[in-house]
Amino acid sequence: MPTSTRPHRDATAPAPLSGRAAAAVLAVILLAAFMELLDATIVSVAAAAIAADLRAGEAALQWIVAGYTLAVGAGLITGGRIGDQFGRRRVFLLGLAAFLLASAGCGLAPDPGALVGMRVAQGLGGGLMIPQVFGIIRASFEPGARARALGAYGAVLGLASVAGPLLGGVLVEADLLGLGWRAIFWVNVPIAVVGLIVGARFMPESRAPGGARLDLPGAALAATAAVLLLLPLVQGREWGWPWWGFALLALVVPVVALFLARERRLVAAGGQPVLDPALLRVRAFAGGLSASLLFFGALGSFFLLLSLYLQLGTARTALETGLVILPYAIGSIITSGIGVQLAHRAGRALLVSGALVLAASQLVLLLVVRDGADPSYRALAAPLFLGGLGLGLTAPSLINVVLAGVPAKDAGASGGVLTTVTQIGNALGVAVLGIVFFARLEDSMAGGATGRIAYGDALTAILPWQAICYIAAAALMFLLPKRANAPQA
Repeated sequence: MPTSTRPHRDATAPAPLSGRAAAAVLAVILLAAFMELLDATIVSVAAAAIAADLRAGEAALQWIVAGYTLAVGAGLITGGRIGDQFGRRRVFLLGLAAFLLASAGCGLAPDPGALVGMRVAQGLGGGLMIPQVFGIIRASFEPGARARALGAYGAVLGLASVAGPLLGGVLVEADLLGLGWRAIFWVNVPIAVVGLIVGARFMPESRAPGGARLDLPGAALAATAAVLLLLPLVQGREWGWPWWGFALLALVVPVVALFLARERRLVAAGGQPVLDPALLRVRAFAGGLSASLLFFGALGSFFLLLSLYLQLGTARTALETGLVILPYAIGSIITSGIGVQLAHRAGRALLVSGALVLAASQLVLLLVVRDGADPSYRALAAPLFLGGLGLGLTAPSLINVVLAGVPAKDAGASGGVLTTVTQIGNALGVAVLGIVFFARLEDSMAGGATGRIAYGDALTAILPWQAICYIAAAALMFLLPKRANAPQA
């Protein structure tokens, strides 16, 4: 009997989707991805309104942004493996339901503490939901349709980056049903309800064959280290920098050491850790982790602090603030497609160029806002558009270029760790650069400055540090491979 040449399909994988079912499943996962990224950016424009309505302090505003990104990162650590083991459809819908309930909780939050808690819950839901997207696309679509689905996914991410600041401004300004800033969270609810109904109807179940046991203790230690690092940094000024805050910071070192020791033992026993410590000896991976931490640390704090300057310093409305930030998103869309297409030929050069362009944009913006100037829309749009061009050259291709220098067997785990580090970098940037911003703001106000002068001083205090982060990231990128792996269908 002749041997079949047809490729083997795992018993846990569904038959490829087509027609209405394929369109419905793709729409659901794209809407989920859109919501998750939207909620990472939309809050920055609403921060001033939230602060005024809930009397939220500086630390609360930082946690509203950083708590979400940190929780997404914590969910990403194990979210993909949970889906592989228990079913991607089941975990995706569970994450979407959690995101829905947490969004409603954010919309109902009576005080800053409740809002921060609901933002963390939102992030955990997103961290469960988003890792399933690629698994569902791989398992549910034929190669040609899979490539189109991934292209649509990239386009949706670009659209979300544009829509975040703009939609946030529109919703806050419109004050729909008297909801004010709360509308930015309530808008998720009907979208998520439709996603749950359609997903439950059309989305097939799939699992990875022979799924490994979850490294929950390792994930818990990693999350603990991140919280011990961020908590005293964000709360330190409100606490008055007590000795026990520094003690919490010092605890990060033994917790990280315990994490690495556990991961080494797990590898020796044949398990699958959150992070194989041997990867830290791979030059591309270590360099990529460090570059990502610096790059996304500078980026994560920027929009929150810029929005506070624009609204509380220059008296722009939320909508006007969203329109000011719009050129940044447009610049990113213009170059992101170019960056992805050329990454397999000139990946490292593109990354370095993008990081340096971002550094230049921060320095140009510094010239625009220094000396208490009241910059026009055009004056602000130029450096922001330049920054967007730099972001599009770097962010979409960074992980793929790093993974080109990692052994193929470790690519999946390495990609998950790198994605998590980008979220931690975002949160860390909000914490550290927030300290600089609010300390300078307080000093300026104590010296008699108000409004535009004080917030301008605060913004000019962080812009050089952001430029330094981008330059340092560019230097570390020279440790990466010259090009990414060629794209596959």
